[in-house]
Amino acid sequence: MLITKHPFRKATSFPLDNWMNAFFDRDISAPLGHDAHRAIAPAVNITENKDAFNLSLVAPGFAKEDLKLSVEDDTLTISAEHQAETLDEGQRYTRREFARSSFRRSFQLPNNVNAEGITAEYRDGILGVNIPKAEAEKPKTKEIRIA
Repeated sequence: MLITKHPFRKATSFPLDNWMNAFFDRDISAPLGHDAHRAIAPAVNITENKDAFNLSLVAPGFAKEDLKLSVEDDTLTISAEHQAETLDEGQRYTRREFARSSFRRSFQLPNNVNAEGITAEYRDGILGVNIPKAEAEKPKTKEIRIA
Protein backbone atom coordinates (compact mmCIF):
# COMPACT_ATOMS: atom_id res chain seq x y z
CA MET A 1 0.00 0.00 0.00
CA LEU A 2 1.26 3.46 -0.90
CA ILE A 3 1.12 5.74 2.16
CA THR A 4 0.99 9.54 2.29
CA LYS A 5 3.51 11.08 4.65
CA HIS A 6 2.07 14.07 6.52
CA PRO A 7 4.53 16.41 8.13
CA PHE A 8 2.96 17.64 11.37
CA ARG A 9 1.46 21.05 10.76
CA LYS A 10 -1.16 23.04 12.56
CA ALA A 11 -3.45 24.61 9.98
CA THR A 12 -6.61 25.69 11.72
CA SER A 13 -8.65 28.80 11.21
CA PHE A 14 -10.95 29.02 14.23
CA PRO A 15 -9.86 30.45 17.59
CA LEU A 16 -11.48 27.58 19.52
CA ASP A 17 -9.55 25.05 17.40
CA ASN A 18 -6.32 26.91 18.08
CA TRP A 19 -6.98 26.90 21.82
CA MET A 20 -8.00 23.20 21.85
CA ASN A 21 -5.02 22.22 19.71
CA ALA A 22 -2.67 24.07 22.04
CA PHE A 23 -4.34 22.36 25.02
CA PHE A 24 -4.21 18.83 23.54
CA ASP A 25 -1.21 19.51 21.26
CA ARG A 26 -2.92 17.99 18.22
CA ASP A 27 -5.49 18.80 15.56
CA ILE A 28 -8.89 17.97 17.06
CA SER A 29 -10.52 17.75 13.65
CA ALA A 30 -8.31 14.83 12.51
CA PRO A 31 -10.57 12.11 14.02
CA LEU A 32 -13.48 13.60 12.05
CA GLY A 33 -11.71 13.00 8.75
CA HIS A 34 -10.33 16.50 8.27
CA ASP A 35 -7.01 16.55 6.49
CA ALA A 36 -5.34 19.90 7.21
CA HIS A 37 -2.57 18.92 4.81
CA ARG A 38 -5.00 19.33 1.90
CA ALA A 39 -5.26 23.06 2.61
CA ILE A 40 -1.59 23.56 1.74
CA ALA A 41 -0.91 20.85 -0.86
CA PRO A 42 -2.66 19.58 -3.97
CA ALA A 43 -5.12 16.72 -3.70
CA VAL A 44 -4.01 13.27 -4.80
CA ASN A 45 -5.73 10.03 -5.84
CA ILE A 46 -3.91 6.70 -5.67
CA THR A 47 -5.14 3.56 -7.37
CA GLU A 48 -3.63 0.10 -7.49
CA ASN A 49 -3.86 -2.73 -9.98
CA LYS A 50 -1.95 -5.99 -10.26
CA ASP A 51 0.98 -4.34 -12.07
CA ALA A 52 1.35 -0.86 -10.58
CA PHE A 53 0.25 1.98 -8.34
CA ASN A 54 -1.05 5.03 -10.19
CA LEU A 55 -0.91 8.40 -8.50
CA SER A 56 -2.79 11.44 -9.86
CA LEU A 57 -1.95 14.83 -8.36
CA VAL A 58 -3.94 17.95 -9.21
CA ALA A 59 -1.54 20.81 -10.01
CA PRO A 60 -3.28 23.30 -12.30
CA GLY A 61 -1.43 26.42 -13.32
CA PHE A 62 2.02 24.89 -13.02
CA ALA A 63 4.30 24.37 -15.98
CA LYS A 64 5.78 20.93 -16.43
CA GLU A 65 9.20 22.43 -15.70
CA ASP A 66 7.98 23.66 -12.27
CA LEU A 67 7.30 20.10 -11.06
CA LYS A 68 10.03 17.94 -9.55
CA LEU A 69 9.87 14.24 -8.64
CA SER A 70 12.51 12.33 -6.72
CA VAL A 71 12.91 9.03 -4.91
CA GLU A 72 15.18 8.78 -1.91
CA ASP A 73 15.37 5.52 -0.02
CA ASP A 74 11.71 4.44 0.06
CA THR A 75 10.11 7.89 -0.24
CA LEU A 76 8.68 9.48 -3.40
CA THR A 77 8.64 13.28 -3.18
CA ILE A 78 6.71 15.56 -5.53
CA SER A 79 7.31 19.28 -5.27
CA ALA A 80 6.79 22.48 -7.20
CA GLU A 81 8.34 25.89 -6.85
CA HIS A 82 6.43 29.00 -7.82
CA GLN A 83 7.68 32.54 -7.71
CA ALA A 84 5.18 35.12 -6.46
CA GLU A 85 3.66 37.26 -9.17
CA THR A 86 4.45 40.94 -9.08
CA LEU A 87 2.17 43.64 -10.41
CA ASP A 88 3.32 46.54 -12.52
CA GLU A 89 3.61 49.89 -10.80
CA GLY A 90 0.19 51.48 -10.45
CA GLN A 91 -1.60 48.13 -10.60
CA ARG A 92 -3.42 46.52 -7.71
CA TYR A 93 -5.86 43.69 -7.28
CA THR A 94 -9.49 44.67 -6.87
CA ARG A 95 -10.31 41.02 -6.31
CA ARG A 96 -7.98 38.04 -5.92
CA GLU A 97 -9.44 34.59 -5.44
CA PHE A 98 -6.58 32.31 -6.41
CA ALA A 99 -2.86 32.13 -6.13
CA ARG A 100 -0.36 29.43 -6.88
CA SER A 101 2.06 28.50 -4.17
CA SER A 102 4.94 26.10 -3.80
CA PHE A 103 4.20 22.67 -2.38
CA ARG A 104 5.87 19.43 -1.39
CA ARG A 105 4.21 16.03 -0.93
CA SER A 106 5.96 12.82 0.12
CA PHE A 107 4.75 9.24 -0.14
CA GLN A 108 6.14 6.16 1.55
CA LEU A 109 6.72 3.50 -1.12
CA PRO A 110 5.98 -0.11 -0.27
CA ASN A 111 8.70 -2.73 -0.59
CA ASN A 112 7.17 -4.29 -3.69
CA VAL A 113 7.78 -1.42 -6.15
CA ASN A 114 10.36 -0.91 -8.86
CA ALA A 115 11.59 2.62 -8.10
CA GLU A 116 13.79 2.62 -11.22
CA GLY A 117 10.71 2.14 -13.43
CA ILE A 118 8.67 5.11 -12.14
CA THR A 119 7.34 7.33 -14.94
CA ALA A 120 5.39 10.59 -14.90
CA GLU A 121 3.26 12.58 -17.31
CA TYR A 122 1.73 16.05 -16.87
CA ARG A 123 -1.40 16.81 -18.87
CA ASP A 124 -4.29 19.25 -18.39
CA GLY A 125 -3.15 20.27 -14.89
CA ILE A 126 -2.88 16.70 -13.58
CA LEU A 127 0.41 14.98 -12.86
CA GLY A 128 0.12 11.24 -13.43
CA VAL A 129 2.76 9.02 -11.84
CA ASN A 130 3.01 5.31 -12.66
CA ILE A 131 4.82 3.28 -9.99
CA PRO A 132 5.34 -0.26 -11.28
CA LYS A 133 5.37 -3.15 -8.88
CA ALA A 134 8.50 -5.24 -8.71
CA GLU A 135 8.33 -8.82 -9.81
CA ALA A 136 8.02 -11.11 -6.86
CA GLU A 137 11.27 -12.82 -6.11
CA LYS A 138 11.08 -16.49 -6.80
CA PRO A 139 12.45 -18.63 -4.03
CA LYS A 140 15.84 -19.96 -4.92
CA THR A 141 16.01 -23.70 -4.98
CA LYS A 142 19.14 -25.52 -4.17
CA GLU A 143 19.62 -29.21 -4.14
CA ILE A 144 21.45 -30.32 -1.05
CA ARG A 145 23.63 -33.32 -1.40
CA ILE A 146 23.55 -35.82 1.41
CA ALA A 147 26.98 -36.87 2.58
